[in-house]
Order: sequence, then structure tokens, then C-alpha cells
Amino acid sequence: MRILISGGSGFLGTPFVERLRESGHEVTRLVRRPAEKPDEATWQPSQGQIDPHVVAAADVVINLSGANVGAKRWTARYKSELRSSRVDTTGTLARAIRKLPEADRPHTLLQASAVGWYGDTGDNPVTEEAPAGNTFLADLCRVWEAAARPAEDAGVRVVLLRTGIAVETLVERLVLLFKLGAGAKLGGGKQWMPWTNVPDWLGAAEFVLEREDIAGPVNLVGREPATNAEFTKALASAVHRPALLSVPSPALFLALGELAGESLRSSRVVPAVLERAGFRWTHPTIESALRAAVGQEATASR
Repeated sequence: MRILISGGSGFLGTPFVERLRESGHEVTRLVRRPAEKPDEATWQPSQGQIDPHVVAAADVVINLSGANVGAKRWTARYKSELRSSRVDTTGTLARAIRKLPEADRPHTLLQASAVGWYGDTGDNPVTEEAPAGNTFLADLCRVWEAAARPAEDAGVRVVLLRTGIAVETLVERLVLLFKLGAGAKLGGGKQWMPWTNVPDWLGAAEFVLEREDIAGPVNLVGREPATNAEFTKALASAVHRPALLSVPSPALFLALGELAGESLRSSRVVPAVLERAGFRWTHPTIESALRAAVGQEATASR
């Protein structure tokens, strides 16, 4: 297929582009600077500008753009950036698709989203049918997904990739602390944390791309949910160190501000759509995913 992708140089976008090309697809990356390579096309999503011919040339559009939620403290300015970086890109692509003649439209839009949609759900398992929560991230996901609606209204298959926390990003940040024996659960540790890992995310994203019968929200998370305490124990085990500490909630808020609230909220997200469709996980448990991520980190650091 001919695939047009935004966010193709990001944490998940980079390996996804490589995987798609290895599968034989022709991939064009959207960039915000002047295009320098044959596989690049320029756009300006903040101004709603994209060449309609670039969109019409694609069979599939994939949108993975969005500023990193955990990169900075949630000031009013950064919250605005988190929102605009998602809504502007999604809206620009969806409106461009809708404006094309029906025969020229891509048949599929894979649209990034996040499990933040569900907010705090306690111990209750939540599937793709659950409503949005009432947190900042839930509201962010609601407007993010809504921005893709013009493409759906135009008859295009839209798949909303509600992605969990990639354990590789956590390992990169925490592995040294855990190796020093300073690993700690957050608060009481009983909160459920919806996780994923890069190999299974790539496999699931390609799986739903190829399954034309799948549309709407899809939870891209590990097969078996895990609590923060279970994550902490599994990471400590992967680096062969104890993890007996805990970070009190007030200390988290002092260090992270409003973002700390997301670390303490509980969201037991279940990948119901992937399960029903027969997707097979490479790392179905948090223990397996963390062992692989720690091994990858060790290899990369040599």
C-alpha cells in the first residue's frame, strides 16, 4: 500500500516506518520543513495546510503526531501545546481527506490516541466501549479523537489507536535507579497502569491496518493488565535488585505537579478488540515485556 504518515520520526513512528517498509509498503513521511528526500512531503498543520495531491496519492494515512505528555510540567502553556499538537494535525488530515472526491480518498486513517481517554476507573476493567473520563487527559483524548471525525463522516475507515504507556520509555528513565536499589512504587502501588511495549505495539498497529473489519477505538495495551506495584516488582526482578521503597503521593506532586495525578490514577484497560480479533502478543505479561526492554537497553548502552 501507499502510506502517508505524520509523526514518522517519533518514538513509535520511526520503528513503524521501518516495519511498514519491510512489509513492502511505500511510505511517505510528512515533515514541517522543506522536503529533502523523495519519501518526504511538506505540510503546516498549525496553519491547516497540506497538499491535497499528497493525500490523494495515499491508500492509507497514519497520524502519530503529538507533543510528549510527560516531557514537561503541565503549565497552562504546555497544556495548550499538548492540545494543539494533536488537534491541528488530526484536523488538517481529516479535513483534507473529506475534501477529496470519493474516488481519491484513502480508504483508512490510523489515528493515534491514548488510554488516557478512560480517566480513573479504579479496579473495574474497561474495554473500548467505556466512556471518556473527566480528567485533563480524558478531555484531551476526546477532542483529539473528535478531530478525526470528518474522515469518518466521509466514509473512511478510522481506527483510533488508544495506546498505553510504553515500558521502554519507563525503563530508559528508571533502570539506573532500579539498578542502584532505589526502585520504588508510586503511592500505594495498587493503581492499574495500562502498559504496552514497542514490539507488540508495532505488531498490533500493523494488524489493525490489515484488518479491514476493524474500525473505531482499539486499546493497544498488554494482554494482562498490571498494577504499579507489579510493574515495580517486575522491573526490579529484571535488573536483579530489590525494590522495597515507595514514593509518597505528596512527594510526587511536589516533583511533577499536576502530572503526578496521572501516575496515581488507576485505569485497568483491557484489549478487548485485539483479543476478539485473534491478535497474538509477543510479550503478554509485564514481566516478559520488562525483561525484553531491559535487555534491549543494556545492548544499546554497550
